[in-house]
Amino acid sequence: MKGVKFIVPAIIVIGVVVFQSLFIVQEISQAIVLQFGDPKKIITKAGLNFKIPFIQNVVYLDKRILNLDNDPEEVIAADQKRLIVDAFARFKIVDPLKFYISVGNERVARSRLSTIINSRIRGVLGTQELATLLSTDRARQMQIIQSQVNDEAKNFGINIVDVRIKRADLPPANSEAIYKRMQTEREREAKEFRAQGAEIAQKIRSTADKDVTVILAQANKKSEIMKGEGDGQRNKIFANAFGRDPQFFAFYRAMQAYEKALIGGETSLVLSPDSDFFKFFGKSIKSNLKK
Repeated sequence: MKGVKFIVPAIIVIGVVVFQSLFIVQEISQAIVLQFGDPKKIITKAGLNFKIPFIQNVVYLDKRILNLDNDPEEVIAADQKRLIVDAFARFKIVDPLKFYISVGNERVARSRLSTIINSRIRGVLGTQELATLLSTDRARQMQIIQSQVNDEAKNFGINIVDVRIKRADLPPANSEAIYKRMQTEREREAKEFRAQGAEIAQKIRSTADKDVTVILAQANKKSEIMKGEGDGQRNKIFANAFGRDPQFFAFYRAMQAYEKALIGGETSLVLSPDSDFFKFFGKSIKSNLKK
């Protein structure tokens, strides 16, 4: 019975010792084995590991990419314009030993990184004008900030994966003033565009009027040429006809005279019945005219 009394406590003690000697490192973690506060072993691979019970203890560090949300920071641009910048960063612990020695834990690391990021944002963005900060050039400025922050974060065993600006807002007082100035500028540009459009429209109308005048002049010229050629051909035909039959030509000319004198119009002619004007009419018509 006495042997049994000693065996049970011994088993319990051994179990406690074994339990205190074993620890598991997860896939998302890395561990530092400490002995009286001094780092003795760095473990970056997942699995079951051993330590000296009661003498050594284990500190776990996250191996994933971590997010850091900064508080909004007011930045004064090079042109003395104020801007409220809300930035965030993503970082990863790449050197557990340096991380533990320099900052000790993640809470302190976040505080130090936040201070560094805000300082670098003020330093870099403060050298640029407000218009530059609000343009596409902002991405290049953020690369500069990330590079500078990363240079300091290496001292903590941290790698900065990314630094971005979530929002960049103007203070309420500045927003209204800038909005009015932008509105005035856009109105001025609109007036310039309308004036340019009116000038171009006038040029187009002038060119069109000129083209119409030229086209009409050319058409009239061609018309007169064709009319002249037609008259020439007509006269040629009449001349040939006159040469062949002078009496027919005289008759035709007389008919044209009758048409102009007797058809339409309000002109009155007083002629003698023996006039040559009636020589192609019959004798009966002449006798009637004499009566």
